[in-house]
Amino acid sequence: QVQLVESGGGSVQAGGSLRLSCVASHSKYCMGWLRQAPGKEREGVAVKDYWDTRYADSVKGRFTISQDTAKNTLYLQMNSLKPEDTAMYYCAAVPGRCPAMKAGSYHYWGQGTQVAVSS
Repeated sequence: QVQLVESGGGSVQAGGSLRLSCVASHSKYCMGWLRQAPGKEREGVAVKDYWDTRYADSVKGRFTISQDTAKNTLYLQMNSLKPEDTAMYYCAAVPGRCPAMKAGSYHYWGQGTQVAVSS
């Protein structure tokens, strides 16, 4: 069992930045960020394992996923935020290498942190 605790969400104007953090109880997992906007399906944003880092096309060049293994903490630096980035952001994990960036592929979830971007 893996516990994930997110923090760092908030409200920001378009063009602004936020950094999300996720503290994990275990390391050596694929970890990532997925988001869910009202009325939409949960979608992958960025995932990372020892071998690979992947981003959704919609966030490439704006978001950066990183990890501090000493602190078992995953980060998502979000720059140039757009109103369409507004969503609940979830930290997720699964053993082994990262699978597809689909919600059903991940076993463990945090409680989510809200990001709201106004125009």
